[in-house]
Amino acid sequence: MTLLQVMAADNAADVRVRTTDPAEIGKVLAELGIAYSHWDVVDNAEGTDSDALLAHYAPQIAELNASGRYEHIDVARIHPDADNPEWPAIAAGARAKFLDEHRHAEDEVRFFAAGQGCFYLHVGDEVLATVCEAGDLLSVPAGTLHWFDMGTTPNFIAIRFFEEADGWIGDFTGDKISAGFPTLDELLAA
Repeated sequence: MTLLQVMAADNAADVRVRTTDPAEIGKVLAELGIAYSHWDVVDNAEGTDSDALLAHYAPQIAELNASGRYEHIDVARIHPDADNPEWPAIAAGARAKFLDEHRHAEDEVRFFAAGQGCFYLHVGDEVLATVCEAGDLLSVPAGTLHWFDMGTTPNFIAIRFFEEADGWIGDFTGDKISAGFPTLDELLAA
């Protein structure tokens, strides 16, 4: 479920907005300079290889990247693997990488071709938990404080857009604010 929950930055229990309405989500985010839109979803994205996904979305990618700004466009995938006894440790490690507040020197642009994840945007005195699912495109402006939760059982395919090859590397603030907010799993269970 695509979801936006806006909370006070100093009190996660102070929920100011909670909505699953895409138009309202887009309006709230646009007021903060955060781009949110929706692309059609490929049937069986999980069974479609990355090159075929990029080819399918080539028109949307070309429109988004009309300026040529994004020189590195790739596909990130993570799926549960019951046959791999190391999967729980792999999942926990992947999840832990971006759970703390950080920022990037360039925009963080993600299109969810399948699955879901939650971007927590720390803007002023609020935190906007933005749960993205298949079809959602989110562009977090460079320098925006945020963190990302892929849940306890990560499962998503995302097309990622970078200006530089290392654009995904975060500048971590050291602030443990993320620990005081509901996780992706908790947001979806509420």
